[in-house]
Amino acid sequence: MIARKTKWLSAMGLAAAMFVLVGCEHKTINQILAEPARYANRDVGITGNVIRSFSVLGAGAYQVDDGTGKMWVVAKSNVPREGARVGVKGKIQDGFNLGGLVKPGSRQSREPSLTVGLTE
Repeated sequence: MIARKTKWLSAMGLAAAMFVLVGCEHKTINQILAEPARYANRDVGITGNVIRSFSVLGAGAYQVDDGTGKMWVVAKSNVPREGARVGVKGKIQDGFNLGGLVKPGSRQSREPSLTVGLTE
């Protein structure tokens, strides 16, 4: 009985994540990283697990891993906890400044990031 409820809740969570992504292109992180210029300043959706999360007063950044790659998401609000499964949409920006979250000059600081709620 509990296993059935857990499966149902998981399915509902995934359905809710997909609902968020309606109206924008859903891509894998690998697709975005392979052609960053193609997706620059376009609305794109990704789904994956939060592997790192940093928040100050609700705003912050989190890193999403979808199994094909990892990408930082910079959010004005609603930063999820590590381990959460998320579906998120926003604009792809190249080399968004993540402050002290990643080492300056590292490969991660120059990779595209997904911004949520910062361009509205």
